[in-house]
Amino acid sequence: MAGVNRPLRVLIVDDDPLVRAGLSMMIDGAGGIEVVGEASDGDEVTAAADAHAPDVVLMDLRMPRVDGITATGRLRARSRPPEVIVLTTFDTDENILHALRAGASGFLLKDTRPAKIVEAVRTVAAGDPILSPQITRRLMDRTAVQAGAYKKARAALATLSPRENEVALGIARGRSNAEIAEELFMTVATVKAHVSHILTKLDLDNRTQIALLGHDAGLA
Repeated sequence: MAGVNRPLRVLIVDDDPLVRAGLSMMIDGAGGIEVVGEASDGDEVTAAADAHAPDVVLMDLRMPRVDGITATGRLRARSRPPEVIVLTTFDTDENILHALRAGASGFLLKDTRPAKIVEAVRTVAAGDPILSPQITRRLMDRTAVQAGAYKKARAALATLSPRENEVALGIARGRSNAEIAEELFMTVATVKAHVSHILTKLDLDNRTQIALLGHDAGLA
């Protein structure tokens, strides 16, 4: 965190020198913010943080040697780590979630307006997270889809008998028919009969679909 009488210190990490130059010009021109260093790859981040003691790191995602998610995790594992804003053109759900799990305080797309990037630096330095509106919407949509899948799966499994539910649970956990038979004290033939009934009742085609349904229902 910056002191009262000094500007916020920013480190820029990106393998494209033009991007680094553009961000540096944009951020250095903002009041109360100073670009104190640059790095061209994730494997340079730790040394750069040691040398420049940044408050905030603007982190690219895709770099040749060490990616931004890995570099973020290394930074955030340090004592009194800087805040990290991932700034990228790659906004897949996996990238977003991995970056946030690694400890990033923000995730912005590179086409974000300069004023918004400056605002984001100030926001995360103050201890508040920041996400592009597009990213927020995608996470909300993903959560809604997961919640819908959970409810649908639970409703489907509720139509099964208690014994069929036990068999479905075994399938969701990757058990073979023989393993399920041993765990539930029944014959393999009986397990196969239950599997057939489950497929018919739920209008499924194979065991994999039963396993996926169990996963959606939170059984696995």
